[in-house]
Amino acid sequence: MDWHFDNTYVRELPWLGAAMQPIAVAQPRIIYVGEQLAHELRLDPAWLASEAGAQVVAGSAVPEGAEPISQAYAGHQFGYFSPRLGDGRAHLLGEVVDVEGRRRDIALKGSGRTVFSRGGDGRAAIGPILREVLVSEAMAAIGVRTTRALAAAETGEHVWRDGRPERGAVLMRVADSHLRVGTL
Repeated sequence: MDWHFDNTYVRELPWLGAAMQPIAVAQPRIIYVGEQLAHELRLDPAWLASEAGAQVVAGSAVPEGAEPISQAYAGHQFGYFSPRLGDGRAHLLGEVVDVEGRRRDIALKGSGRTVFSRGGDGRAAIGPILREVLVSEAMAAIGVRTTRALAAAETGEHVWRDGRPERGAVLMRVADSHLRVGTL
């Protein structure tokens, strides 16, 4: 499938992230596809729901034209300013132009450790991923601009949260921009 990536963020602001590949998972399986959003992005929802699509959504394969990075930013943590924080479990795959001509970021959440993980496992549990799907799509439906859920995949692996194993998942999300206040 042709994603039509045009990665201005990587090309023009390379110091604001670190080139990082998502980490492959055991047995990805699609659990959600936002069909309307896929059409807006000129993507085939049936392909996203396929086995090949599951590989991409889960981070086990990188689509042609993507240039994955983990974004860096500054901010306060534990009461102190930290000049170099970053996405510890997210990979920005790149930017696409939607059917209305708007540039949109496509990113993975829960897609593995990055240089910014600081001891975290870089993964996400299925519960928080499904909550983000529900809340982001509900907000979008009432006209609140927010990230959108393009697709989600179960990983076939477990993550440990609060002393117990939970099913792992990855979210493929879309935003007009993933820039934050602390990015610049």
